[in-house]
Parts: sequence; C-alpha cells; structure tokens
Amino acid sequence: MKPLPDDVKSYKLTPMFTHETVPPGFLKNHRTKENVWGLIQVVEGKLEYNIENDETYILEPGKNGVIEPKITHSIRPLGQVTFFIEFYKKV
Repeated sequence: MKPLPDDVKSYKLTPMFTHETVPPGFLKNHRTKENVWGLIQVVEGKLEYNIENDETYILEPGKNGVIEPKITHSIRPLGQVTFFIEFYKKV
C-alpha cells in the first residue's frame, strides 16, 4: 500500500460507519475518481481492506488504509467495527 502523498489536502469526511451501516457499495469492488485519494480510519474494531484483488490489509485503530485514485478496492468488516473515510485531492 502506497503512502498518502505530501501534496494532497483533505476536503471531505464521511459519516462514521459501523458494520451495520457500511454502504453496500463499499463491500464491492469500486474506485475513486482521478486525483482523489482516501484514508480509511478505523476507530474501533477491524476492517479488511482489499486492493485490486491482490493485496489485503487488516486495518485497526492506528493502522489506516490509503486509497489511491482510480484503483479498484473493497472493504469487509471483521466483526463489530466503527470507521470513516477522509478524502483528499492534490493541491
């Protein structure tokens, strides 16, 4: 997983999601638009983060997931979880 670039700026936060409220589209393969990065931040619990079907990471508090522009990815709650996503654009 690549790090979040230094030349991006936060512009949007999602609401807090739980294993019960995660949008169904997040559970399927999807991608962000060009020049849009995301940072998945887990507040409680664990979340599986899959990148283009060949990289899998377990996210938990203190271990965030970086979403690259236009890269296919999905998530899967591992039990009870609370998380949000912060979106960034290049400045």
